[in-house]
Amino acid sequence: MNFSSNAHCGSHTSKENIPASSKTDALKVQRPKQRTVLGVLSENEQCGRSLSQGSQFSKHSSISDSSQLAFLGRSSTSNFDVYVEEACEVVLAASGQEVVSDSYYLDGKTAALQHEELKLQLELSSSLCQDASMQSEPDTSLMSEEVLCVSEYAEDIHLHLRESEMRTKARPGYLEKHPEITNDMRVILVDWLVEVVQEYTLRSETLHLAVNYLDRFLSCTAYVKRGKLQLVGTAALLIAAKYEEIFPPELNEFVHTTDNTYTKKQLVRMEDVFLRVLAFKMAAPTTNQFLRLFMSIHSVCANTKNLALYVAELSLLDIDPFLQYAPSIIAAGAYCLATYTVNKSLWPDSLHTFTGYTMAEIVPCITDLHKLYMSAESRPQQAIREKYKSSKYCGVSLLTAPADLPFL
Repeated sequence: MNFSSNAHCGSHTSKENIPASSKTDALKVQRPKQRTVLGVLSENEQCGRSLSQGSQFSKHSSISDSSQLAFLGRSSTSNFDVYVEEACEVVLAASGQEVVSDSYYLDGKTAALQHEELKLQLELSSSLCQDASMQSEPDTSLMSEEVLCVSEYAEDIHLHLRESEMRTKARPGYLEKHPEITNDMRVILVDWLVEVVQEYTLRSETLHLAVNYLDRFLSCTAYVKRGKLQLVGTAALLIAAKYEEIFPPELNEFVHTTDNTYTKKQLVRMEDVFLRVLAFKMAAPTTNQFLRLFMSIHSVCANTKNLALYVAELSLLDIDPFLQYAPSIIAAGAYCLATYTVNKSLWPDSLHTFTGYTMAEIVPCITDLHKLYMSAESRPQQAIREKYKSSKYCGVSLLTAPADLPFL
């Protein structure tokens, strides 16, 4: 993927109006010649690339900082690719063979019952999702903006989302269980996911869901190798696209995004493991959903709306401190920061009544979002900022962040 080119400029036509065959053809035409690869390279590949490209990791990659590259070619010290906690162990061996053991925590009878139930779930899943290019129907109870904007159901929707958000939230500090993965690696991965979402004109909700899946998967596993991190991220985006998009990219396209570092078989196997680890609980309230709901209750101008979406998307980059906040709080913080930046206003009474959140509850999150907003221009990862420079988003990433907040 060419991070330095204008690959994402041009029309952002809604995919709902494009036939599946036309969209597939269009994707093939627009496909860049080379991709950024985040996975581990073999010694031969590393040597070849270093000789032909000097110190650059890829001629199309913005990931050139040596501290960011260190993890990509380092050999792994772990014996397993993935170790899954809770009631089930899933190990992806070096040979590619998958070993599943659920008897460690369960008695024989219970384990047998759960095994049969899991087998049935997987059979249903494989029969429905063998072709990644199939049309997926989004869950309109959570995903449809039209439903979110119907005031008649707004309170019930908000109550349901608030009840669900803590059950589908990743655990802060989960990287402690992954010695080979650092926070910087995750930031690079999320930045890359933003680029892929932009290239295939996927929805913002798909990105938010993918990051939610990624963090939850890593919360429930341990000792994931650095060389499998991009595979995990790609599987997260594949599942999110199937869940949210009308015309998700084909499986081959997801393989292509990794510059064929992984095979279709590896990606399908990781998808299988992913669904089992998350227990097929794919409907997850996101910051994006709460933010759009809030803006349907108290409407804002286009600049404020896009700035709030920009700030909310920036929060996906950092697990510290943002995993400590519920998605609804981050949405409220993004809303307040955007309205203050554009209009010098904060949390309206209508949303205080609707959500029950007071300014005192939102202020800590606004403070952290403000620091993130202020530092966005100087960060190495610029995919989100570049995205929101376009006229489609009113160029809000070019707006100057307020130097001070009124409550600091």
